[in-house]
Amino acid sequence: MLKYCKIKGAVLRQLLIFIITIYIFTGCSVKEYQKYDDISKASLEKVNFYDIEDFYNDDLDYAFEVFKKACTRSKRYEMFKEVCLKADDENNARDFFISNFEAYKLIDNKGSDEGVITGYYEPLLHGSLTKDDTYKYPIYKTPKDMITVDLSKVYPELKKYRLRGKLKGNKLVPYEDRAQLEKHANENLEPICYVDDKFALFLLHIQGSGKVKLTDGTILNVGYANQNGRRYKSVGKYMLKNGFIDRNSASIQGMKAYFDKNPDKIDEILNHNESYVFFRESKQGATGALGVELTSKRNLAVDRSYIPLGMPVFISTSNPVTKEDINKLMVAADVGGAIKGEIRADFFWGFGDKAFEYAGKMKEKGKLYILIPKQVLN
Repeated sequence: MLKYCKIKGAVLRQLLIFIITIYIFTGCSVKEYQKYDDISKASLEKVNFYDIEDFYNDDLDYAFEVFKKACTRSKRYEMFKEVCLKADDENNARDFFISNFEAYKLIDNKGSDEGVITGYYEPLLHGSLTKDDTYKYPIYKTPKDMITVDLSKVYPELKKYRLRGKLKGNKLVPYEDRAQLEKHANENLEPICYVDDKFALFLLHIQGSGKVKLTDGTILNVGYANQNGRRYKSVGKYMLKNGFIDRNSASIQGMKAYFDKNPDKIDEILNHNESYVFFRESKQGATGALGVELTSKRNLAVDRSYIPLGMPVFISTSNPVTKEDINKLMVAADVGGAIKGEIRADFFWGFGDKAFEYAGKMKEKGKLYILIPKQVLN
């Protein structure tokens, strides 16, 4: 019995030594994430630029030009004021980024560094300034009776939120949803023009800006002006869930093919998304929420809770068609109703058929690294 106890004690001591050894060599390597809630609500892992795949192989000169273009608007934010001034006097893009920024990888609330990267593009629609049997779907301006309430003056913690509605008597009530707006036009709705394709118009709402080729050949640029205040709901997910499309056709192209064969279903399905976007005429092409004209393959739409507009963002993802790696430095310059989450971005592909193909099929895994100006970390 005594011998047994000695053996058992020896085994326990060896086990304890083993556990302590594991703790010493692995416990210290547990990753510690940082929080800068005034910059990003995500957990952040500090990384070296050399640890970002292909950072030094990217065309940093081009990325620098896109950043400087963003600075024309982002310099009004305290976070970018100083670094945007420095950009005016810098000629070496590589030195500029590594000298003035710290890189942080975004981590979600489950500890993962991977999220979903989708794509968007600038669509081309065909339209007319007057309504007829062909051109009958209106692109509306912001309604005259719609009221936007800025909550930040009463509740500073809600500074990123807006209430939208209209007055009914002395009460603010929700503005009409998609189905109501399309069924009952009223004197408060003024069209910019009319287009010939209902699904193309819906895609314009999703993309946020686009071009309309009028019957005389004139190109009209239209950009996001406002929204009816209703929550965005994914029509693609709705179609998939209800068996209208399968996973192999879960793309813009697949949705279009379904509506071409089943035009009687388009209202029922599109009205699942109660959100409705209003537009304005623009002198420039696709323009993001930051207020600058978007650069194809160099601008992202993001969730501002996790990535501020104007922020340089290095993305690691893949092309949805060729499956080639995409590793490049971009700039957050836009937002989107469907772009919600820590590691979530919409890749702007630009204008044209290729852009439509890539954007429509893109739903790739990806990692995001934000470059935070050093002076705001000190």
